[in-house]
Amino acid sequence: MTTDPYRPRTLDRHWLRWVLLAWVLIAAWYLYVRWNAVYWLSLSDTDDNIRLMQVRGLLSGQGWYDLRQYRLNPPDGLDIHWSRLVDLPIAGLYMLFRPFGGAFWAERLAVGIAPLLPLAVTLVALAATARRLIDRLAWPLAILFLFGCSSTLLMFMPMRIDHHGWQLACLAWTVAGLADPKQARGGLTVGLSSAVSLTIGLELLPYCGMAGAIVALRWTWDRGEARRLAVYGATLAGGSAAGFLAFASNANYAMRCDALTPIWLSAVVAGGALLLMLAWVSPRSPWLRLLLAVVAGAALAAAFATLFPQCLQRPEGVSDELARAWLNNVREAKPVYVLPWRTILPLVTGPIVGLIGAIFATWHAWRSERFVGWAAITLFTAFAVAMLFWQVRSGPAAQLLALPGTTALAWVLLPSILRRGNPVVRVVGIVVALLILSSMAVGYIVQQFRIDPPSERTKTVLRAGSRCATLPALAALDRIPRAVMFTHVDLGPRLIVATHHDGITGPYHRNGQAILDVHHAFQGSVDDFRPIAKRHGARYVLTCPNMAETTIYRSRAPNGFYGQLAKGKVPAWLTPVPLPKGSPLRLWRIAY
Repeated sequence: MTTDPYRPRTLDRHWLRWVLLAWVLIAAWYLYVRWNAVYWLSLSDTDDNIRLMQVRGLLSGQGWYDLRQYRLNPPDGLDIHWSRLVDLPIAGLYMLFRPFGGAFWAERLAVGIAPLLPLAVTLVALAATARRLIDRLAWPLAILFLFGCSSTLLMFMPMRIDHHGWQLACLAWTVAGLADPKQARGGLTVGLSSAVSLTIGLELLPYCGMAGAIVALRWTWDRGEARRLAVYGATLAGGSAAGFLAFASNANYAMRCDALTPIWLSAVVAGGALLLMLAWVSPRSPWLRLLLAVVAGAALAAAFATLFPQCLQRPEGVSDELARAWLNNVREAKPVYVLPWRTILPLVTGPIVGLIGAIFATWHAWRSERFVGWAAITLFTAFAVAMLFWQVRSGPAAQLLALPGTTALAWVLLPSILRRGNPVVRVVGIVVALLILSSMAVGYIVQQFRIDPPSERTKTVLRAGSRCATLPALAALDRIPRAVMFTHVDLGPRLIVATHHDGITGPYHRNGQAILDVHHAFQGSVDDFRPIAKRHGARYVLTCPNMAETTIYRSRAPNGFYGQLAKGKVPAWLTPVPLPKGSPLRLWRIAY
C-alpha cells in the first residue's frame, strides 16, 4: 500500500462505513423508484407470494416447523420444501413497523425493505474481496459494476422477498472467504456461508460443492493451508447441522433430495469430517495430498450413490408425467443457449468479461502472495460460466462471481486512460470503458438495434399475466363469499395473497398430483372437469385469458375444457359471475 499523502485514506480506513452509507443511498433510491409496487403489494413471482403467506402463517401462530400452505389444496394444504430462515427478517420488520403503521403499512414496508438487507451483506462482501485481491481502494469499482448485473440486482429489488437474495449474499461471502489470506478466517467464512446457503435451500449446492473443492485444492497445493481446510470442514458440518436442527421443517425430516434433509445433512457432515481428517494427516508430498483428497471425494460419492441412489436423478423426484406436463417447461431450468438473443447477450457478457479479467489477474499475480487467491476465484468464475449451459437460473450467481475479475480489469485499464493528455479522450474513454466492462453497453445495444425482439404474441402473454396479478383485479373477488377457486397453477399463490379465497395449487414439485389435476382438468374434456373440481371442493372457475400457462393448455388440447372456454363455448353447468368492467379475469360458478 502506498504512503502517498494525497491518497484518499478515508476510503481505506473507514471503508465499511462508506459501504454502508452507499447501501443506504441505494436502498432509498430503489424504494423511491419502486414505491408504487410497494404500495400495491406487487409480488410478481409465485415464490414471493408464497413466502409472504409463509410469514403470515408464522405471525398468525402456525407452527415453526410446519411449513404447509393450507390455503392451497385445502384442507390438507401443500408441502413447501423451504425453511423458516428467510422468514425471520420479514417477520421482524413487520413487528417493528406494526405499532407505527398498522398491519397495512407494516406488511408493505417489510416486503419492500427485506430484500435490501441481503444487498447490504453482499456489498460488504464485494468490498472485502476487492480489498483483498486488487487494492484497498478498489472496492467502489466493485460496487459500481454490480449495477451492470441486471439479473443479480433483480434478486435484491423491493418486493423480491424469496430466498435468492440471501443465497447470493452467502455466495458473495464465499468468494470473500476464498480470497482471504488469513486461513482460519477464510475457512470459517466459506464454511459458514455455505452452511447458511444450504439451510436456506439447495439452489446453490453446486457452488457450495465447488467452493469446498477449491479449499481442498489449495491444501493440496500448499500444505500450510491445512488450518483453512480444517476450519472449513468443521464449520460446514457444524453449521449445517445447526441449521437443520433450527430451521428444517417437519416435512424435511423425510428422506428427500430437494432440501437439507437427513440425506444431504449426512453427506455434508461426512464430508466435513473427511476434510478434518485430511487436514490432520497433511502428508508432506503434494501428490500424496492430492491422492488422499481424490480418494476421500470418491469414497464420499460412492457412499452417497450407494445409500441414496434416488438422488442421482432429478432432485425434485417428480414423475415422468409431471416432468413432461410442467417441470420441463419451467424457463429458469433451461440452458442459456435456448433463450432468445435479447436475453442471452446481457446475461452472459458480464460473466465472460469477468472470467477474462480473473484470468488476467491470475497471470499478473504470478509469484505474488495474491496468486493462489486469484487462482481460486478464476476457477470459481469459470465454473459459474459453465453452469449457465446447464440452467439459466445460474445467471445471477454467474454475474455476481464475475465482479472481482471485472474490477481487476478496470483497475488496470482506467488509470491508463486517465494518463492520456487529451481531456476529451480521458472522459469519453472512461465512460466507454465503464459501459463495456459493466455490460450496460450490451443492454443498450440490444434495445437500440432491437435484437431478437419479443413477438406481439409474447407481449400479449406478458401483459395478461401482469394485469391478472394486480391487487385491484384480484381484490374485486372479495365481494364473493370465501370459497375454493379452481385456477391456474401459476395464479394460485397470488390468489391467496390478494384475496380471502383458497386455490388449488402452486408451482411446487412436491405437490405433483395437485399440479397434474389442474393440467388434466383444463386440458381434458368438458365432462372430465367437474369431477376433478369437485374432488378439490372448488366452487368457482377462475381464468386469466392469454396467461402463459393457458397457452400450454390451448396448444396441447385445442378442444379441451380450457380451449372450449377460450372459444366462448361455456358448458351449461357454469354460470358467469360478473366482474368490474375492464377486469382481465374471467369467473364462473360451478353447479354440481
